[in-house]
Amino acid sequence: MMAYTPNPPRVVQEMLEAMGLGDIDQLFIDIPGELQLDRELDLGESLSELELRKKMSELAGRNMTTGEYPCFLGAGAYDHYVPAVVEHVLSRSEFVTAYTPYQAELSQGVLQSIFEYQSMICTLTGMDVCNASMFDGGSSVAEACSLAVDATRRKKVVIASTINPRYLEVLHTYTHGKGIDVVVIPGCDGAVDADEMVKQIDKDTAAVVIQYPNFYGLLEPEIERIETAVHGVKGLLIMAVDPISLGILKPPADWGADIAVGEGQALGNPLSFGGPYLGFFAVNKKLMRRVPGRLVGQTKDLEGKRAFVLTLQAREQHIRREKASSNICSNEALCALAAAVYLSIVGPGGLRAIATRCHELACYARDRLQEAGFPLKYQLPFFKEFPVQLADPAAANRALLKQGIIGGYELDDALLFAFTEKRTKKEIDKMVDLLKGVLA
Repeated sequence: MMAYTPNPPRVVQEMLEAMGLGDIDQLFIDIPGELQLDRELDLGESLSELELRKKMSELAGRNMTTGEYPCFLGAGAYDHYVPAVVEHVLSRSEFVTAYTPYQAELSQGVLQSIFEYQSMICTLTGMDVCNASMFDGGSSVAEACSLAVDATRRKKVVIASTINPRYLEVLHTYTHGKGIDVVVIPGCDGAVDADEMVKQIDKDTAAVVIQYPNFYGLLEPEIERIETAVHGVKGLLIMAVDPISLGILKPPADWGADIAVGEGQALGNPLSFGGPYLGFFAVNKKLMRRVPGRLVGQTKDLEGKRAFVLTLQAREQHIRREKASSNICSNEALCALAAAVYLSIVGPGGLRAIATRCHELACYARDRLQEAGFPLKYQLPFFKEFPVQLADPAAANRALLKQGIIGGYELDDALLFAFTEKRTKKEIDKMVDLLKGVLA
């Protein structure tokens, strides 16, 4: 067998020229210099399996994890409790190894799990149809905008700046080169400037996008006015929502939303260093045939028995490729299964209790922080998250981390704290006392 040799310089140069690059370093220009190794990779001598396990355990032990330390970090990914049964079901080989359920007769278990997930998301959001999931909350928002543009044959999307900034970045990536005009409406006192948003809604508007609760955890106060304006020009209302909040807040359908999307990580999925996550995507019946990705339907087989199949498949992955408004043809089946198991375990009453505890803990934290002299950045109602004004948010986080507390998301002049059902009053008291001692 011939030894492997890297591509000769001539081939490398031809490849670089084909990409319009001058040298290999330009391939890594998007990686900050301080994160680049700038030397040959040195892995050291080879290790036995026993030695490697010890080494990896030692390295992992240097991390701070949410299993050991209280976490007040949110901003789109949350440290909610995951019941043990979720991991048990997900680890079953028939689920963890399953991929594309095109052969319905061999995939009834996976198809049923997806169907149950879709049904629960529809119940949660009040919408008519849900797909078999998207990659994450950001891709769900972007795909919803693409659907709206395709359905209305318009090219303008009006979106609140109070949405998760990562969602906005994904949307800009999706719309780049498509000729879609993304109009970002600035915030005012923690909520979108409704006057400016209504002013921007016109006959060219395909959709308006609102997050509820918004990125700051606050409840947008003028959704009804915005809904009236966008439907008045026959545009669509897209709402990005926290699924846990729907245990106590009005669902998107009751606000008049045409499309409900969001990040489903909170439904039985761990933080996992940022992924894989779960984007849920639900629509009203009029938009059913435009939904991207997969849909699982319930039917009967030749013997009259209940059966599950992929349905309405004449979309991007099949005969409509040249007309497709989406390039998604897969789904996050295992993450969706986690959400289905989670929702079936906690049930409506459990979800309401979890949402209520999150809100009550957030209210307790608000009171303690204000008593300690830390004012809230905004005065709007919130669900489980809100920003607290601090002169040096980074310094506050460093001080908390030294004492074994994972702090909030750093804004320019505030920390955005999140409070899930896992937090306790004792943990909140400790966090507030530490802030007071360091920053007073």
